[in-house]
Amino acid sequence: MSNVLKVELGVRSYQIEIGRDLLESLGQICRDCGLADRALLVSDTNVAPLYADVCADSLVAAGFELMRVVLPPGEATKCEECLFELYDAALDHGMGRNSFVVALGGGVVGDISGYMAASYLRGIPFVQVPTSLLAMVDSSVGGKTGINLPKGKNLVGAFHQPAAVLADVASLESLPVREWRAGLAEVVKYGVIFDGDFFEFLERNVERLVSRDVDVARAVVLRSCEIKAEVVHRDERENGLRAILNFGHTLGHAIENAAGYGEYLHGEAVAVGMVYAATLSNRQAGFDEADTVRLCSLLTALGLPVRAQGMDWLRLKDIMKRDKKAENGKPRFVLARRIGDAQPGYICDEPLCGEVWDDCGQ
Repeated sequence: MSNVLKVELGVRSYQIEIGRDLLESLGQICRDCGLADRALLVSDTNVAPLYADVCADSLVAAGFELMRVVLPPGEATKCEECLFELYDAALDHGMGRNSFVVALGGGVVGDISGYMAASYLRGIPFVQVPTSLLAMVDSSVGGKTGINLPKGKNLVGAFHQPAAVLADVASLESLPVREWRAGLAEVVKYGVIFDGDFFEFLERNVERLVSRDVDVARAVVLRSCEIKAEVVHRDERENGLRAILNFGHTLGHAIENAAGYGEYLHGEAVAVGMVYAATLSNRQAGFDEADTVRLCSLLTALGLPVRAQGMDWLRLKDIMKRDKKAENGKPRFVLARRIGDAQPGYICDEPLCGEVWDDCGQ
């Protein structure tokens, strides 16, 4: 049995299917979406040995002509070289505008595959098959695709909604512990920015989250996707509300870049960024200091970092000025007024930003 959510975006609407043992139905789901012709299955060397065969068999059984590409794992894969490898593969496979891409893996595979689909022949369909918690609850939903540049994360990309999202929670059982914890950071984020009751649910279920209890895992994926779908429905292209999804990301992206992509997983950097944003929220938006403590306690209990010691603040500040959300060279932050209520668009004075960095014990 699975749960099906719909992301309502008019002609770009699509379904998110969440359940167990769904990969065998991938081919039929693609057919049900009206996809045809040839398919390019993109994965990485960590995920492909586990799940590529079952996905490939399903696609072939549904009548699709299939080609596979297996990329290296990790954030460094979101680069021009790997992007052009996908273009070349699509051309070699004879893919036209009726063809489509299947992104099987975590956020990195989804981001680069989605951008390849958005830009190849000016746009072909793609399907997200996330296998990491972070990809299931965040990056596979909403249509943000892209690659990194040496000077910043996700600076090249496009909005390109998937034709479908297939989240098989059984794949989470093979996820390394560190990757599982990194995904929980994005789950916690939803509680802070949108749903205080969900935040309390996470606090009550720390032990079950740490142990990857099947029922709780499914529940957090479902609720996170519900929140993401609602926000994207109300603001597809991040002209307002959708920016709240960047809570903790302004500093988080800078930490990833400054440390060298891969040193901090995305969720780990976002966890540090959320604590920073919460402390800044206390100064600028009236966020209760006790709630900052609650956030720190929850992240720590889930095995996530709350500090990035040894980082050069001047370097981080310079990177944040180049962030795609910056305005006239000044970083913009999402700040919380209370748990369950966040607002985007705050520009904070540089001295205050530095003071908060020091106050966070960095």
